[in-house]
Amino acid sequence: MSFKNILLSGIIALLVSACGSSVKLEDVPVEDRTGAAANPAPLPKAESTVSSQTTVAPVKLDQTKPGQGPSGVDHTIYFDYNSFVIKPAAQTVVEAHARFLKSNTSRKLNIEGHTDERGGREYNLALGQKRAEAVRRALSLLGVTDSQMEAVSFGKEKPAVTGSDEDAWAKNRRAELTYR
Repeated sequence: MSFKNILLSGIIALLVSACGSSVKLEDVPVEDRTGAAANPAPLPKAESTVSSQTTVAPVKLDQTKPGQGPSGVDHTIYFDYNSFVIKPAAQTVVEAHARFLKSNTSRKLNIEGHTDERGGREYNLALGQKRAEAVRRALSLLGVTDSQMEAVSFGKEKPAVTGSDEDAWAKNRRAELTYR
């Protein structure tokens, strides 16, 4: 092997390693709320008397129009920078959409993943897909059938707002739920 081939191999290896990212897109913390996979241990006596009422407002199914989802429920889930973990504050939104889809089994949902403008095109497409898949997985764990959902990524191609500051970036890191 000549010096030229060795040098070329080293440059290629350097370029490939420089394209890597330290963000782990494969580790998604997901909580299974269906109870089907595991049998939880019984609660101690003191905790078992706590009411199991939820703070989520009921979905008004009779006020929906074709092409729309539940009324009075947000259709956007926001994410932190370089993250595809659904925030606890957005859990009520996910639960409301799951209830709506389970009671309207003929309805279909597009989950569109978006990112802010920072980062390369390929990275942002992958991150947007992970955000959409995280929402799809959460809905699936809440009982929505896979045939009702489709997760797609737009990366940084369709910003919600223009601007290059933290406020604009925060509004662009999102997953949008659109009914068809």
